[in-house]
Amino acid sequence: MEASEFSRQILVVDDEPAVRTGIAQVLSRQDLKITVAADAAEAMEHLTHQVFAIVLLDIKLPDLSGVELLKLLRRDFPETEVIMITGYPTIQGAVECIKLGALDYLVKPFRIDELEVVVRKARDHLAQRGKPEAPEAHELGLDFIIGRSPAMKQVFAKIKRAAPSDSTVLLTGESGTGKELVARAIHLLSPRSDKEFVPVDCSALVETLLESELFGHVKGSFTGAHQTKHGLFELANHGTFFFDEISNLSLNIQAKLLRVIQEREFMQVGSQKRVKLDIRIIASSNRDLMEAIKAGTFREDLYYRLSVIPIHLPPLRERTGDIPLLAEHFLRRYSLKGQREVTGISSRALKMLGDYAWPGNVRELEHTIERIVILEDGEIIQPEHLPSFISQRQGEFQVFSDENYSLDELEKRYIQFILRHTKGRRQEAARILGINRKTLTHKIDKYNLKVSW
Repeated sequence: MEASEFSRQILVVDDEPAVRTGIAQVLSRQDLKITVAADAAEAMEHLTHQVFAIVLLDIKLPDLSGVELLKLLRRDFPETEVIMITGYPTIQGAVECIKLGALDYLVKPFRIDELEVVVRKARDHLAQRGKPEAPEAHELGLDFIIGRSPAMKQVFAKIKRAAPSDSTVLLTGESGTGKELVARAIHLLSPRSDKEFVPVDCSALVETLLESELFGHVKGSFTGAHQTKHGLFELANHGTFFFDEISNLSLNIQAKLLRVIQEREFMQVGSQKRVKLDIRIIASSNRDLMEAIKAGTFREDLYYRLSVIPIHLPPLRERTGDIPLLAEHFLRRYSLKGQREVTGISSRALKMLGDYAWPGNVRELEHTIERIVILEDGEIIQPEHLPSFISQRQGEFQVFSDENYSLDELEKRYIQFILRHTKGRRQEAARILGINRKTLTHKIDKYNLKVSW
């Protein structure tokens, strides 16, 4: 969107129809494009589809205070100027709104010239700042990574800087935050984009199989090695190799990987011949690797080799402004895939999605939307279509609290939560968690979890 076009986009949020209509009529005469909303939920629905230059926002709304919506706007849409509207003017209220980032405020009933002055002031302020930065994902062509929150813009900026180099990258963040998508994005934006991107799930294979998978083996090197096999490292040569959940590697494999990174060569199992290797390595972990180092389960020297460029992916509960965008994206994807005519999500359902903690992050949201599209009827997703653990979350088991849990404890609580939700059905729980059943069984044993309710 060009800067001039962007500056014409104005959203009016007020529960009084006369105020909305009056503002729209006045500003439309100035060739400005006006969108109106009667409450915060409707405003947020508009904001999922469009970025506005200016929002005129009533302090008193039926579903959420204008002050709370102002905080959300300042957090998730920093490029937007906000003008508050109030029928109950107080110095304290005005000062609070200005401190929170509002540019100005209007007191009802206001004159046409007062409205025009504050809108002109906002447009002048935008012009001085220049054209707002486009969401980094679109700028980089990363349409498969959804987000425009400040936290995600920081991630996109780091992807942009990291991609052209050959430096190793360490992606950290909870399960379901999209670490593999970011790894693929770095690969696609790198000079190696026309070569292979090879991911390996470090938790899915036992050590003996993993070593053979990585390095390959020569015929007769061990029982069952009936022919020579090329490993994944050779497949990834000149491309990018992604170690997903690298904390699951044994210390033995970690030592061999460290040697590969240092020497840029390896040997097949059972061979003395060294194979030269030209790959870029990206790794991810949902565990705190510094804690793993202290526990003696992860090599400190490998950690520093991997974390040349660290990128942390925020959990969904810290980027709630992206939930409507993500939900709409998954809705379109699974509606097309299932040939269903599900066209949207109601404002009440969106609010409930935004209020839920999403312990499984983006992956859990995706599976939730997929399930609704397949199982529920209706063109618009309503609150009654949402799973009970979202619609009745006040009485449900809560994974998160104010306590400072370790990542292991959070993972244990989340798996326990999903198993309770699936009534102990492991296949369904594994699908929601985005892992295979074998990995889930390993984690159930590791945490000594109860699996039937």
